[in-house]
Amino acid sequence: MLTCDFAERLAVASVAAEQAQFDAVLVTPGPDLRYLIGYDAVPLERLTCLVIRPGGTPVLVAPALERAAAEASPAGALGIDIATWGETDDPYALVASIANASRRVAVDDHMWAAKVLGLRDAMPGVDQVTAGRVVNEMRMRKSPHEVQALQAAADAIDRVHAAVPGLLCRGRSEQEIGRDIAELIVSEGHVRADFIIVASGPNGASPHHEVSGRRLQVGDAIVVDIGGTTDQGYCSDETRTYALGDPGDEYRAAYAALQASQAAATKAVRPGVPCETIDDAARTSLVDAGLGEYFIHRTGHGIGLQTHEEPYIVAGNVRPLEPGMAFSIEPGFYVPGRFGARIEDIVVCGPDGAQVLNARPRDLVMVEP
Repeated sequence: MLTCDFAERLAVASVAAEQAQFDAVLVTPGPDLRYLIGYDAVPLERLTCLVIRPGGTPVLVAPALERAAAEASPAGALGIDIATWGETDDPYALVASIANASRRVAVDDHMWAAKVLGLRDAMPGVDQVTAGRVVNEMRMRKSPHEVQALQAAADAIDRVHAAVPGLLCRGRSEQEIGRDIAELIVSEGHVRADFIIVASGPNGASPHHEVSGRRLQVGDAIVVDIGGTTDQGYCSDETRTYALGDPGDEYRAAYAALQASQAAATKAVRPGVPCETIDDAARTSLVDAGLGEYFIHRTGHGIGLQTHEEPYIVAGNVRPLEPGMAFSIEPGFYVPGRFGARIEDIVVCGPDGAQVLNARPRDLVMVEP
């Protein structure tokens, strides 16, 4: 877990909660809890809940049998109160008594429905809203230390992609290649592989294709989208497209247009530019090349403690980019029944433009059959 100033984050969250007129912000295990206090609690049926009150001391409510784990985490060094409950106690009543809410509380965006409803029943008459306007706003702007962690993750997945051409052989299945990539993701600096897409030939037309038993054939284009989580808790995500032999003139021309699309979107990144402008820059290039109807997803998503988080680079999102925002730029085209392609890098909005974290070449990599 990345060493952070969790006390400062809690203070910022408390002020933001006050400005939003929340009586309390309630955060259960997940990325928001990790971000705020560094506690990577396992989400279980027993309630663990951080209670942040404007102007008050944060309290972590936890099962008694998990007190030692909470104290051993970065949360233990913060000096926040830890209130434990026994197996026959009502943890929702305990949270309600600590929150002491009369108007409304904010629950973290990833809270299980059972926990949301349990807290609602324990605080009748108190409105519940999502806490995104507090925690998401904080997480969206990466600190220099977080950018370093994302760079380390990008370097690690770059090393995996560097080895991918050696895995692509005629007759090998997507599943076999995927297993090898999973091992590489861990050996090259991640604690786990989060996802592996190996989409060959016509399977490349499905952006979220699951690896299958299809075996590579000469002339196949192969979309490889992979990512994992490092020991610092931050994620990688990178897509490159390969070909086993020559995929043909039509495909190579379409791929050249995709390169231009990705480059245009990256060039458009700078502070103050609306997120949708980046999407439009990517989309315009593909529309001009006659591929617009085959670009069927947004241009990008934020990344950090989760692979997908805010900001989302999509039409209709007028939020202006700010320094420290980290997100993917990943245009693609997907022709049903035939082929697909995608190029994806993680970038950080810097003061003068995009800081591109991934360094692998963006050319179509043609592998000898």
